[in-house]
Amino acid sequence: MNIAIIQGAFLPVPAIHGGAVEKIWYRMGVEFAKHGHAVCHIGKADKTLADAEVADGVRYVRVRGFDTPSSLAVLKLMDLIYTIRAIRKIPRECDVVVTNTFWAPFLLRGRLGKKVYVDVQRVPRGQMKFYRHVGMLRGCSPAISDAVKRELPDGDHDLVSYVPNPVPFDVVDTGVGKEKVILFVGRLHPEKGVGVLIDAFRILVQEGNVGWKLIVVGPSATKDGGGGEEFGSALVKSAEGLDVEFTGPVFDDRLLKDYFARASIFCYPAQEGSGDAAPVAPREAMAYGAVPVVSQLPCFGDVIHHDVNGICYDHLAKDQPGVLSGWLKSLMTDPELLERLSGTARRVVDDYSSQSVAVKFLEDFHRLKQR
Repeated sequence: MNIAIIQGAFLPVPAIHGGAVEKIWYRMGVEFAKHGHAVCHIGKADKTLADAEVADGVRYVRVRGFDTPSSLAVLKLMDLIYTIRAIRKIPRECDVVVTNTFWAPFLLRGRLGKKVYVDVQRVPRGQMKFYRHVGMLRGCSPAISDAVKRELPDGDHDLVSYVPNPVPFDVVDTGVGKEKVILFVGRLHPEKGVGVLIDAFRILVQEGNVGWKLIVVGPSATKDGGGGEEFGSALVKSAEGLDVEFTGPVFDDRLLKDYFARASIFCYPAQEGSGDAAPVAPREAMAYGAVPVVSQLPCFGDVIHHDVNGICYDHLAKDQPGVLSGWLKSLMTDPELLERLSGTARRVVDDYSSQSVAVKFLEDFHRLKQR
């Protein structure tokens, strides 16, 4: 098959400036090429990357994009301009056009529109009814697939497919052992609940649970999807007097793997309305045996199961930091529980490896091609 992948306007591929979706599709493109398919990956240009190159069997084509703005209206306009540029680079002979951009499904119509495979990586907000002309709509979790179907007439539900997000790397021995570390990796934005985590950590320390460290990895800059420098500074101030390390953004996979390998607990307290669809960072952490502690958002339900391979706490509780601190304390003070959940968490790679998920995508592409 000839597969085109159109990435978004704000982050390049490979994910040298971060981006879970960019990381996923970079790895999937390489896996598709390993299966003998022709892959053209279209993404944002970056001064450190060639405008056109072939690497690992994938042809990369890069066009001018933008830094992420703070205004949603400006973001949509920039995304439209970028998408017009990007779709001009689609090879004529392509069989499938994968895209997670907002505008590409609107712009690609007719014969080409039927080849579009829309990658839905956030909770939809009414736009799915405008995508009924495409070939397939992929939800990255059962919750997202169901949300997509709710925006479509019953007769169009056959357009919807569920393929899980993978662990977008191979697990390797980092030589790093487990430490008393609670880890967060993600954008420093109010919707990610980092402030809640810091408040919970303070409660733990005040209750005498010492000897543990909280490491917060991720960008606060608006251009990187964070809540802004003012928000980042407020987080740092809220953690004063605590053993909390803010690393800033870390985009090197080798360094990230070291953090995952060191952490005993991975906490990702995403909040209501965050738009999270199937966060990748918890899967990456689980692959290295860090026990995930997450909110009860439906987006975690296909991977993280309470008291089986992680903890799902009530993020709607009136005293959310208190509830979260209680669950963290249960892991910090019960080595047997921590070890049991860590062992089952590692099994995430059995079902969500890049290789196995790539096969599921290719099955979808073959069905799309036959329509």
